[in-house]
Amino acid sequence: MLKMTRLAALAAVLSLASAFMVAPLTVQAQTPPTAPTAAPAAPAPAAAPAAAVKSTEVVDNPYGLEALWKGGDLVARITLGILVIMSMGSWYIIITKVYEQAKMNKAARAAEKSFWGAPSVRAGAEGLKKNSPFRFIAETGLEATDKHVGLLGNVDMNEWITMSIQRSIDNVSSRTQDGLAFLATVGSTAPFVGLFGTVWGIYHALTAIGIAGQASIDKVAGPVGEALIMTAFGLAVAVPAVLGYNWLVRRNKSAMEKVRGFGADLHAVLLAAPSKQAARG
Repeated sequence: MLKMTRLAALAAVLSLASAFMVAPLTVQAQTPPTAPTAAPAAPAPAAAPAAAVKSTEVVDNPYGLEALWKGGDLVARITLGILVIMSMGSWYIIITKVYEQAKMNKAARAAEKSFWGAPSVRAGAEGLKKNSPFRFIAETGLEATDKHVGLLGNVDMNEWITMSIQRSIDNVSSRTQDGLAFLATVGSTAPFVGLFGTVWGIYHALTAIGIAGQASIDKVAGPVGEALIMTAFGLAVAVPAVLGYNWLVRRNKSAMEKVRGFGADLHAVLLAAPSKQAARG
């Protein structure tokens, strides 16, 4: 009977101990459901659109060409205006001279095709366009034969026709040289105009530093950028002018060779004519 009582007491103690051991596990198993308390932190991703909006904002460049014109003083604007005028004048001359040279080459082909097959010098000259330099030379040669009278009659016919044709050729050559002096002037002076703008910009940079009392980047960047832009403009104006000048000079030489050849042949034809009347047709 005593033994049964002890067994009953031991069983009661074990049951109590097991109850106390299971209780903490139950509490631990029930604690995870408290996690939803962190749910209010979910609105944090809303900050992403704000960041995206800020990244698309456009910031005006305070050191661009517009800022250079608006913020520059009178000297800087005049310098920039001079460079613009030089550039426009250079390109205008280059385009017009190329057009004139193309017309001269076309007139040379027309003279080679039709002039020498004409029955007389006058007929051949009338078959050319009025603004053709080859017609001008032919008419000058004919006029020389007509004016070989009076005191001019004492001059040898060969020398008189040679001088007349050479004068007309020189006149044509001088017209082909029009505008090239401007290109040469721009090519030699534009870099120095840009250099002047550079020096003026550096002067403003030093002045800004002196007024501010410190060499901060915001005080120096504007004037230095202005100086560099002026240098770039000077080179951008000078390089096309120099290249265009050399190119046009080479094309003029090629065109004038055709003109001189035409003049030499015309001189021989006028001298070979049996009489002035035969030369005039």
